[in-house]
Amino acid sequence: MDLKTRIEAELKQAMRAGNTIARDTLRMILSDLKKRDIELGRELSPDEEQSVLQRAVKMRQESISQFDQAGRADLVAKERSELAVIQVYLPEVFGEEETRAALSAIVAELGLSSRKDLGAAMKAAMARHKGRIDGRLAQKILGEILK
Repeated sequence: MDLKTRIEAELKQAMRAGNTIARDTLRMILSDLKKRDIELGRELSPDEEQSVLQRAVKMRQESISQFDQAGRADLVAKERSELAVIQVYLPEVFGEEETRAALSAIVAELGLSSRKDLGAAMKAAMARHKGRIDGRLAQKILGEILK
């Protein structure tokens, strides 16, 4: 089942169950996907769909950070529950141990050794493990590995 069909089915379930957070979040995701379809003038590939979802996750994370700084616990809770709904459709993100192992393998494979190789390592890591590695964590770990 493709992503849109799956989201539409789960939207119907959320509507039947009266789950307003899931309903509104799924509607927003469908809207974003359809908007991107129209922009490109064609159906999205699975990678493009994932990138739309990752953009939505990033927006939620930024909002959580801003609302947290402003002391708006109610909005932080709402954004976190929307984030949880979106993350169901994304591949599981590597933890620190898995990220470190993947990055170490890439550094060894490409023969990288200095800090100036950080960009090449990030590019390779993000291409190979698209959506599974957190960029900030990868940059921190690569800073430790490449000295």
